[in-house]
Amino acid sequence: QVQVVESGGGLVQPGGSLRLSCVASGRILSINAMGWYRQAPGNQRELVAARGSGGSTNYADSVKGRFTISRDNAKNTVYLQMNSLKSEDTAVYYCQASLLDYDYVVRDYWGQGTQVTVSS
Repeated sequence: QVQVVESGGGLVQPGGSLRLSCVASGRILSINAMGWYRQAPGNQRELVAARGSGGSTNYADSVKGRFTISRDNAKNTVYLQMNSLKSEDTAVYYCQASLLDYDYVVRDYWGQGTQVTVSS
C-alpha cells in the first residue's frame, strides 16, 4: 500500500512562519503531482498549492507571494513554506499525492492532515 504522512503543523502568531513536510512511501512507481489542500471548519477543502513532476506550480490566489511549494523528487517529499501567516490560514492542511502505484493505476492518496493555527 501507499502511505502519505504530513508533519510540521502547529500554533504560530500572525505574521509568523511554518514549514510543512509530506512524504509518500510504499508501493509507488512514480509520482505525477504532489500538493497541499486545507479545510477550515465549516468550509470545503480547497487547493493551497500543487507542484507537478516537471516543476510546474499552482497556487491559490489567497496564498500567492506568501507560500512556496517545493519538492524533492528523490525523496518523494513535498514541502510548503508558509510566511506572513494570517488568522484566515488556520485550517487542517492535507497533503495529496497523485501517483502510479504497483497496480499500474494512477490514484490520489491523501495524508491524515496536520493542524495549522494562526493566533495571538
